[in-house]
Amino acid sequence: MIRINGLNKSFSTINGPLHVLRDINLQVGVGQRVAVVGSSGAGKTTLMHLMGGLDHPTSGEVLFEDKSLFALKGAALDAFRNSTIGFVFQFNQLLPEFTALENVMMPLLIAGQSRKDARLPAAEILAEVGLEERFEHKPGALSGGEQQRVAIARALIQKPRLLLADEPTGNLDRRTSADIFALLDRMHSHYNLTMVIVTHNDLLAARMDRVLKIEDGQLAADDLN
Repeated sequence: MIRINGLNKSFSTINGPLHVLRDINLQVGVGQRVAVVGSSGAGKTTLMHLMGGLDHPTSGEVLFEDKSLFALKGAALDAFRNSTIGFVFQFNQLLPEFTALENVMMPLLIAGQSRKDARLPAAEILAEVGLEERFEHKPGALSGGEQQRVAIARALIQKPRLLLADEPTGNLDRRTSADIFALLDRMHSHYNLTMVIVTHNDLLAARMDRVLKIEDGQLAADDLN
């Protein structure tokens, strides 16, 4: 599904270029569950952002089914991300002024659906992640685990083919993390997802099909579990 060739990302600083990623080459197959591990600052999140088209590389390419992601521009790239890729961020990025249901509806509303048409699928997927009693609660009235379930539901509302998750259990306690592990497994099976998950959690990484280790912006290991 994904092929990355010669990917580099650097930033200009007063002390010269800061190289965040260096010559990354890898492929991710359809349906694979991939963990990306490494120390803080190694380049894991930058790699995820590039895979999802949220940032542009300094050089190199990301191909999705042999089509260049960065050949898409502006609204075309936005539409591709909205329909094909689901994102789960470490701090969930839920909109605090909207209810759980409204947050999950948002990708459908952005795609042009009416509130009436978006409401039913949003309710269905919230029920699927175990939040049928929390539709009208705003994020501030939800626990950390519940907020992350809303974020996962929002990421899956468009039935994406690729799920990118950045530290989905990073701010959760051990028991809640285990619940999120189980939910991701269930969603992977139900939706036939390809998943790339950035994590510091060794237990989560061990449950994936494959573990990529990033060190100093380079791919240091690629292990099949």
